Amino acid sequence: MDKLLTTSGGRQQLLLGNEAIVRGALEAGVAFVTCYPGTPSSEVPDTFYRLRKQNPGATRYYFEYSTNEKVALECAAGAAVAGLRTMCTMKHVGVNVAADPLMTLAYVGVNAGMVILTADDPSLFSSQNEQDNRYYARLSGLPLLEPVGPAELKEVTKYAFSLSEELGLPVLMRTTTRVNHAREPVPFQRLPKTKTQGKFEKAPFQYVTVPAVSRNLHLKLLAAQKQALAISEKSDLNKIFGSGKLGVITSGVSVNYVLDAVDDLGAKKKIKVLKLGFSWPLPEKKIARFLKSVDKVLVVEEGEPIVEEAVNAIANRCGAKCDIGGKQMWKFPPVSVDVERPKFLSRAFEYNPRMVREVMAKYFGLKQQAPRPVSLKGIPDLPGRPPNLCAGCPHRATFYAVKEVVGPDAIHPTDIGCYTLGLLPPISMADFLICMGSSVSSSGGLSFATGKKTVSFIGDSTFFHSGLTGLVNAVHNNHDFTLVILDNGTTAMTGHQPNPGVDTEALGDPTTHIDIEQVVRGLGVQHVTTIKPFKVRSAMAAIQKAVDFKGVSVIISQELCPLYARRVAPKTKRPFAVNPNKCKGHLDCIQKVACPAMFLDDQGKAQINPLQCIGCALCAQICPENAILPVKAKA
Repeated sequence: MDKLLTTSGGRQQLLLGNEAIVRGALEAGVAFVTCYPGTPSSEVPDTFYRLRKQNPGATRYYFEYSTNEKVALECAAGAAVAGLRTMCTMKHVGVNVAADPLMTLAYVGVNAGMVILTADDPSLFSSQNEQDNRYYARLSGLPLLEPVGPAELKEVTKYAFSLSEELGLPVLMRTTTRVNHAREPVPFQRLPKTKTQGKFEKAPFQYVTVPAVSRNLHLKLLAAQKQALAISEKSDLNKIFGSGKLGVITSGVSVNYVLDAVDDLGAKKKIKVLKLGFSWPLPEKKIARFLKSVDKVLVVEEGEPIVEEAVNAIANRCGAKCDIGGKQMWKFPPVSVDVERPKFLSRAFEYNPRMVREVMAKYFGLKQQAPRPVSLKGIPDLPGRPPNLCAGCPHRATFYAVKEVVGPDAIHPTDIGCYTLGLLPPISMADFLICMGSSVSSSGGLSFATGKKTVSFIGDSTFFHSGLTGLVNAVHNNHDFTLVILDNGTTAMTGHQPNPGVDTEALGDPTTHIDIEQVVRGLGVQHVTTIKPFKVRSAMAAIQKAVDFKGVSVIISQELCPLYARRVAPKTKRPFAVNPNKCKGHLDCIQKVACPAMFLDDQGKAQINPLQCIGCALCAQICPENAILPVKAKA
């Protein structure tokens, strides 16, 4: 049995931050879990999914990969209103999708603990923006907790369920990439028996948010916020470390960097640190007392200056006579708004220990003995590793076939998934992207506005997530473009999670398979065709008919992701090799598809790495000299 399912307590286990979240939820008796996967949160639902079959009856829970974050939150809300402890997980941009129900769920409230995980991604490791979701707590009026590492993640997750029940509200828990992916020894407590049967008490004037009801519910939410503020003022998650007349206010992963810097600077008796773990509602009285106890304050927070601006306002209200620095400099007494304020910390990207230490030393006028950098003399630079579609990826074959048919002038809206890498040369077939599902909806506008041939791309999981409504709109409004649905049989980019289009029989976890072609035809698309992208000539013929069709046409390019296929449908194919006697150096194989299994040797000749080649035969089909052949089997 997995260590995360250890029923007894009293031991420590080395856990990833995301695993610690799972353990905390299990120790809280979570009964219902929903998600849409997205880095840096993906390991949380993936772990719940993996554990559910091993889980003994007394602690068993329900888990699902929902079609999108809005659906995940609404499904979880139903369970929480019916009295089951629930958890809903997503990445930061997923909260944008879930924002519609989130705002009103705050009014309605819950009858059992409900925790909503928002995993933010400073520095955009795998995201289209680095929005700061602390704003969602302020917008919705929901309490926000910000753990700083795996051990605290487990405890805070567990506490969040209790806090939710105390307030009758969902609780937001915000993490960032470094917190999700850190490792730390985590102490375990006993797992309780899970309550898996709920009861819904009808109360339409509580749960049906027509205006007359919502007016009263808003007042109820405001009262709950006042209660949450009182709890925040007393919470141990808002803690002061050290002593001195210099102060730092910090939250999230930055807490770790600040405490390390205090040690490195030898300033434990000079710098006092206020750590905000229960960061909304802000404990204003505690902050005011802190400000009055120091001469100078630095606010260290990744992302937007949310706490910094609040601290400045609190300082003005309470009459604290200390300068406040952070992303700007707030002087006492206040200076004119026209005065240029020096900036210390950035609103963009992740922080790191060295940056925080240097800023603290500069701001507080402390000497620092920075460690001498390790000499890299004589060590060659690491080779560049730009992102690339895997060897044998069917998306590459689809891109090639479409480009050969429509040429370089067509417009290609794209979407969120592995295929977004079609942006890179030599494929260069990604022209517009804003969010999941946007490829379908934006195609109508681009096609109408430009009159150019528009061929857009979307993955199978993304199609179910948010492509359906855009396609309905396109059919209804008589748009004119071709949509290519790249059906690789899994949600590949985030770790091969199932989606409604996946045949899960091979995973031993059967769910109802939704046929994409039937769905598309059911939405009213008149021209629908399914292709096998590695059959290049027949694929190109089908693509030509689709792009010639006047109106909305859909191509479903159907081929398993090769990495996923190793698990569910392993096949042994012989790798291919270039025959040097037949190769004339056209290099179409490299210049048009850029498969990572192919390279140029010292003489500038095309070669294939047999350890990477999976035998998809795309390069063999496009070679004008038929110089690429399968390697002969050994006798």
